Order: sequence, then structure tokens, then C-alpha cells
Amino acid sequence: MTERKEEVPVVPTDGVQSSVPTEKAGSTQVNEGSVSTASRASTASTVSTAATEPNARTVPTVPIFGIPFSRMNMKDTVAYLTETIQAGKPHQIITGNPIMVMAALNDPKYMEIMKSAELIVPDGTGVVWAAEYCGVPVAERVAGFDLLHELMRVGESYQWRVFLLGSTGEVIQETASRLQEQYPGIVVCGYRDGFFGESEDPEVIEQIRAAEPHLLFVARGADTQEPWIGKYKEQLGVPLMMGVGGSFDIISGRSKRAPVVFQKLRAEWLYRLLKEPKRAKRMLALPQFVLKVKREKENVTKTV
Repeated sequence: MTERKEEVPVVPTDGVQSSVPTEKAGSTQVNEGSVSTASRASTASTVSTAATEPNARTVPTVPIFGIPFSRMNMKDTVAYLTETIQAGKPHQIITGNPIMVMAALNDPKYMEIMKSAELIVPDGTGVVWAAEYCGVPVAERVAGFDLLHELMRVGESYQWRVFLLGSTGEVIQETASRLQEQYPGIVVCGYRDGFFGESEDPEVIEQIRAAEPHLLFVARGADTQEPWIGKYKEQLGVPLMMGVGGSFDIISGRSKRAPVVFQKLRAEWLYRLLKEPKRAKRMLALPQFVLKVKREKENVTKTV
């Protein structure tokens, strides 16, 4: 039976400010043409029995100061996550970088959140460098922005349902519209801006559960999105939950991704710093990470 997909309104994003969400009435959209729980279950049953257990595939990892980073390349990561999504059990995916590693080393609670994630991919080029420098290289950088698009591409074959959470109302609406247009085989089953406080968490969780997504992408900043997902992942019950930082700003057209030359030089961080000097204080964690790796080379990849 062909599903009716509601059009997601396109709203201009000129001049929209994307700050860390604070308490404010949120805007929400849920696709009423969504499939039922039974339909979602039937989608999962299309994979082979070998993929019914999300951990059937062994994930090679390298610990960076006690945080286990995947050593898989993008292709293997997507294959593993496809099995995970089809199996249906809640999984948190973190796209890790040096800033997050340093934050975890300075905050035991954040370290616990990182370690409790089901998969951490090496998003930051600094992590890729550290693993190689210490003699246990990862296959390649697995950028969160690229991983999001790879999952959307694969998801068209399975008619995966996607919920988007975060950023401003204008940005999230435009992001939903563009993703639905770019990947017509998936269903953007709902979206909501990221301006809500802890008192509204139960309402947000219920909205997400009611939409029955296979994937939940959260853009609320690393200080907020990872702890929020980690705290509620069992209640949310979404097969794949991933923080995506500023990805919605780029997808919506509000911001531009670093040019290819910066990406090839592993210097996207420098491009972002040049575009947004206010990031300077946060970026101080990068040289601190490099110095720590060089000073403690023998201990960087030891299991804590």
C-alpha cells in the first residue's frame, strides 16, 4: 500500500540564529501519514536472520584515553548500523572528536555518557591522528555529516522513518523539507525544534515515540545532545539515535560546510574557526589534546 506523505513546509532561514537551545515553547510537526508499529516491524523483518542481532558483527575499536573509538571505515560502519537499525534495539551513536574527549577527561559524568554509547565513530581528525600516532590507526575518518547522508541513502531501500530534533523552528522545517526531497524513499515522520527545557522532556519523548522512527537525529550541541540521548535512549526506544551538531544548519542552507580543500587537509575545524571566531575558546581543547597525546603516547591507547 502506498503511503501518503505530508509535505513539510519550506521556511526561509535568512538571519536565523542557531544557539544552544533554552526553555521556550517548541514547534513540532509529526507526519500523520506515518506507518503503524506493525508496518515498522515488517520493515525490520526484510533483513536476513544474520542481521537480527545488532552485535553479531564484531566492532574493532581503539581506546583513546579510555574512550573506545570504532576502527571501521564508512562502508563497514553503515553496514553495521543497518543491521542495528533492522534489529530494532535502542543504540546511541556518538560522532566523537578531541573536544569531546577532553570534556570527558574533565567531567566523569560526560565520560560515563561516552562509554555507555553503543558506538563511537572517529569524526574529529584529531582522533584519527592520535590513533595513527600511537600505532593503532583507524580505517578513516567517519564524519557525522557524511554518516547522516549515508544512512539516509541506505534508508530509502528500507523505507526508514526519521525524526529530526533540534535547532530553530525555521531551520528544522527547512531541513526536514530538503531531506524528504533529496531522499524520497525515507519518511520524515516528525520534527521539533530544540528549544525546550527538562520539564518538557516527557512531552518530547512521547512525540518521538508516537512517530515510531527508525532513526533520531538530534542537533542541540555536544554539551546537550549526547547527555540527553544517553539519559532517555531506553525510553525513546529508537533503533538509532545520533547527535549531529550543526548538520541541520548546513542541510537547511543556513551555513556552508568547509570547502573540499579544507576537508582533504583535515582542517574543517580551522574553517569553522575562521567563519566563527567565537569558537576560539572551545577550540583551545584541540592543542591541549595534541599535547596530551604527545606527552602520554605510551598510555593513550591503554584500556582504562
